[in-house]
Amino acid sequence: MENNPTAKLLRIFIGESDKVGQQPLYEALVFEAKKLGLSGATVTRGTMGFGANSKVHTAKLFEISSDLPMVVEIVDTEEKIRAFTKIVEHLFEQTKSGGLVTIEKAEVIRYKAGK
Repeated sequence: MENNPTAKLLRIFIGESDKVGQQPLYEALVFEAKKLGLSGATVTRGTMGFGANSKVHTAKLFEISSDLPMVVEIVDTEEKIRAFTKIVEHLFEQTKSGGLVTIEKAEVIRYKAGK
């Protein structure tokens, strides 16, 4: 994976309240990526956003939102990313949730485990 100029970035935009059974969808996505041996995954929680339904989700000081935007990002080879999108689609079908999935070019400069 190191120094891979043809890597791909899979970016999955979902809601914090999206669940597969009792498990948050973002957790299910990360654990499935790990199970398939993808290089790694990062989940980021947004403070504000809206999607296809045009409903704005926000985290304000005196207000607690239970459906903040979440972004799951995974970088790996195109072959592994495309194969994983099938699992992503299956999980979306299970949750009946909306979302956005993109694949972008990524150039891996460094990919190395720490001590």
